[in-house]
Amino acid sequence: MTIESSWAKALGNRLKSDKMVRLFRSVEEVYEHNQKTVFPSRENLFKAFELCPFTNVKVVIIGQDPYPTRGHAHGLSFSVDSSVINLPRSLSNIFKELCADVHCEMPIQGDLSHWAKQGVLLINTVLTVEEGLPGSHAHLGWHHFTDPVIEVINQNHQSVVFMLWGNKAKMVGDQIDASKHLVLHAPHPSPLSAYQGFFGCKHFSKANQFLVKQGKAPIQW
Repeated sequence: MTIESSWAKALGNRLKSDKMVRLFRSVEEVYEHNQKTVFPSRENLFKAFELCPFTNVKVVIIGQDPYPTRGHAHGLSFSVDSSVINLPRSLSNIFKELCADVHCEMPIQGDLSHWAKQGVLLINTVLTVEEGLPGSHAHLGWHHFTDPVIEVINQNHQSVVFMLWGNKAKMVGDQIDASKHLVLHAPHPSPLSAYQGFFGCKHFSKANQFLVKQGKAPIQW
């Protein structure tokens, strides 16, 4: 399993740790031998890192695990393949908040690759899932990979915006230095919690305001 070169360099020897090696071995096994279909496809597993190299990171949005619905997950948190007609409700709620916040038109499709290419790292705390079974790969130990990813961003970058939606993302955020980065918290955009503070959080405009103050180009959401 290979990751984009700038990320491999940033993670360095962490990729060779016993825990990381065991994780990748387990992931290879579920792709090779699991009778259930695993999402995203193997070629899209590290797509978030391919579209957003380490040196480009300006914003980090952390999800939970990939969509377990066939045809949806393609390696970017909250994003779906452009062919998906009926968007997941969490993504629909993200778009509702986006439009209310920055006064844009409602997107017509749910592929967020254009965010990633501008420096938005869209990652889940767990990078794989079995079809139809949300949370089914939480036991694999993906935190042994995702925690170091957050660690190297926190240590080596300045003025990154972290959007932490929901309790799982908030826990990941405990290791972020809020004195050098902007850390934004909100409930998860799922239908169960979006009305408890996700709607009205204005994370998209707050992120751009912060980036501009730091002399960085805003994200064209």
